[in-house]
Amino acid sequence: MKGESHQAETEMAERSSHSDGQDPDGLDAFWSVPEQRVLGILRTRATGLSQAEALERRPVSEAGILRSTRRVSDLGLLASQFTSPIILILLGAASVAFFLHQRTDAIIILSIVSISGLLGFWQERGATRAVERLLAMVQIKSDVLRDGIVTQVAVESVLPGDVILLRAGDTVPGDGLLLESRELFVDEATLTGETYPVEKLPGVLSSRTPLARRSNSLFLGTHVVSGTGTAVVVAVGRATEFGRISQRLRLRPPETEFERGVRRLGFLLMEVTMGLVGAIFVINVFFKRPVLDSFLFSMALAVGLTPQLLPAIISINLAHGAKRMAQRKVIVKRLAAIENFGSMTVFCSDKTGTLTEGRVHLKAALDVDGCESEGALLYAAVNATLQSGFMNPIDEAIRANGRVDLSAFLKLDEQPYDFVRKRLSILVAGPGGHLMVTKGALRQILQVCTSAETEGGVLTDMGVVRESILRRMHDLSEQGLRVLGVAYRRLGAQAKLGPDDEADMIFAGMLVFTDLPKPDVAQTVSRLREMGVALKMLTGDGAPVAACVAKQVGLAQARILTGDELRHMSDDALVSRVNDIEVFAEVEPNQKERIILALKKAGHVVGYGGDGINDASAIHAADVGISVDSAVDVAKEAADIVLLEKDLGILIDGVREGRVTFANTLKYVFMATSANFGNMFSMAAASLFLPFLPLLPKQILLTNLLTDIPEMAIATDRVDDELIERPRRWNIRFIRQFMLTFGLVSSLFDVITFGFLLWLLQADVTHFRTGWFVESVVSAAMIVLVIRSRRSIRNSRPSRALLMATLVVVAFTVSIPYLPLREALGFAALPVSVLAALAGIVVAYAAAAEWTKIVFYRRITL
Repeated sequence: MKGESHQAETEMAERSSHSDGQDPDGLDAFWSVPEQRVLGILRTRATGLSQAEALERRPVSEAGILRSTRRVSDLGLLASQFTSPIILILLGAASVAFFLHQRTDAIIILSIVSISGLLGFWQERGATRAVERLLAMVQIKSDVLRDGIVTQVAVESVLPGDVILLRAGDTVPGDGLLLESRELFVDEATLTGETYPVEKLPGVLSSRTPLARRSNSLFLGTHVVSGTGTAVVVAVGRATEFGRISQRLRLRPPETEFERGVRRLGFLLMEVTMGLVGAIFVINVFFKRPVLDSFLFSMALAVGLTPQLLPAIISINLAHGAKRMAQRKVIVKRLAAIENFGSMTVFCSDKTGTLTEGRVHLKAALDVDGCESEGALLYAAVNATLQSGFMNPIDEAIRANGRVDLSAFLKLDEQPYDFVRKRLSILVAGPGGHLMVTKGALRQILQVCTSAETEGGVLTDMGVVRESILRRMHDLSEQGLRVLGVAYRRLGAQAKLGPDDEADMIFAGMLVFTDLPKPDVAQTVSRLREMGVALKMLTGDGAPVAACVAKQVGLAQARILTGDELRHMSDDALVSRVNDIEVFAEVEPNQKERIILALKKAGHVVGYGGDGINDASAIHAADVGISVDSAVDVAKEAADIVLLEKDLGILIDGVREGRVTFANTLKYVFMATSANFGNMFSMAAASLFLPFLPLLPKQILLTNLLTDIPEMAIATDRVDDELIERPRRWNIRFIRQFMLTFGLVSSLFDVITFGFLLWLLQADVTHFRTGWFVESVVSAAMIVLVIRSRRSIRNSRPSRALLMATLVVVAFTVSIPYLPLREALGFAALPVSVLAALAGIVVAYAAAAEWTKIVFYRRITL
């Protein structure tokens, strides 16, 4: 081992001579290098970096940040507005027109495309920055030593050379070498697949030690289950084990149903657009119209037909929804989760803190006969006060009792809690020698006890009192009280603990805790049910406690399934029964995940709320993972949505806002696939029998730009109550029916406009284009106010921003033929009588759309 370590040290020293000391690749096998040598290569010390050194290293470190945490630059965001193949072709064609001396047209086209891109950039930039500010509110932080002082920094700001301090619940911010540890156990399942947490100890290992056996190393993406530790960070971001895996696999979050629907809609419209545009171009060339004009006309049509603003509108809507949700103390970490939040049909929740007040109180410490026991209280205080794992509410309740003097006890060792044993043991030196005190789930405590201490300190065989203890636990549980057990064993001069020491113990008594349901939780559960969201309780508490709490929160006739029953049930059987079960009691962390997966297979959109280490896998498995700001790091990291308060009422507000956001996003989809599609389809058809292009390319682009402006205000619009009272899902079939129905109505009135301009007005080319441009823009803008709601336009008022944007666009469109730039745009002034006639067509169109809407939704309902 020494030879291997010396060889590895030499190799590291050679690499470091070619490194700036911050490159993680300079310590490829850091687990095989002595601690002091690692600190030397990283140019750091056991007291951590100084603030000046951290500032100096940050730019180098940021280059290796994983892609998911990197901020999009303004320049990159601006460039992304012009990456659409259609836009690029259009820009290229306009450039060709410029060199063919059609410079005015080319400049106008380039200007319109640029303005459209800048509008999209401005909106998306505001949305992106707003989301970044919201995420900063729930940023996961790490404790690091800077200038020897403990400082909290964001995990993405941790640098190679930083010395980090870890405790239960913390996420490891980078790969590092352990310097000190106290009963440190880390869950490495994300990297190694190991089911149980592994113990971490300082030391030097062989350079050939496999990942799963590197007991002196910590890795990004893992989390601390119990104990404390200090480590020096060797690598961050892409240079870590997790980073290398993610770079190879290019992993991304699972696609949501909404994202999948948007993608399918995009493909559908793109196919229709390309087919239509290609045919129109060929036909126009066949009729010997100018090739460049025909090409530009076809590309402009493609811009009009393609919902090019759909990604921007979705981002704006989701960001606006995230800001509204933040005002209601709900922070959205992943914007795409908003749709799932609104579509949620089942919410799974732990009991403590969500349904109950979360303030656990120690009601009593009882002996085997049910009498108050000072001995049981003493043992409980020793265990709860001296343990170094995650400080949970139960231990805090015991310490808050404050009735016990522990000055005579000195901690020697600890056997941390895990979710298999469900016990925690402390070894202390006390007045009577070395004493092991164990606290945990009552049944698991009874398993390791062979005798029990009765009143007066008399010991009796466990077999005699076991049944009476269990009966008393059952009676207390039916009152909604939680019961734990505490036991002890004298170990003579033994100074270390092992798992096998938890045997032949003496049962000291029962600890009785109370956690009352929140005063308004029953009304909240009822309101969730009215909104189409069923509540299911998942708890590690016993069935009697769970049943009592369920009754108090409004699940009076709740059917209960225990973890033991679940263990003997197949996945198929669970899927068939999961809808009928409201309470899952005595469940383990992996069983929570299994329940959620079963609910998803049963067709539900599942939300899960939790804040503990044991909730992380269930949060990740849910369609929408929900945690709270006070949760442990690993739970917050896994969550899509973080509540700033542990209150189920906030969840209702969040669901409503999620549904508002989803409804407003769908409004844009309806508009982009009906009025705009109908106008462009009419224009394409008209070009087949008209001896001239119905609109010039620059006029089509201006039409598209002006009709997009009101749609950018959709995020601020009001949503009818009936659209947010029930969960809604993406329905591509419904959207297709909507597009065809309202697109045909739009095309019908386009034909009426053509007839009026050609046969009644006998308009020339310029006046025809002017008249139809005014009618198409005004009708597309005004129709937004009609199709935005299922209700009559008289009974559903749009938001002020949407109404003002629509009126401004209408006023500007009507005034264009009278402005100095009309000639450059190819327009001519229209008589007032023509404007009045066009206004009549628009009013008739709106009335027809209103009638069609009533018939359409009535048929859909039936």
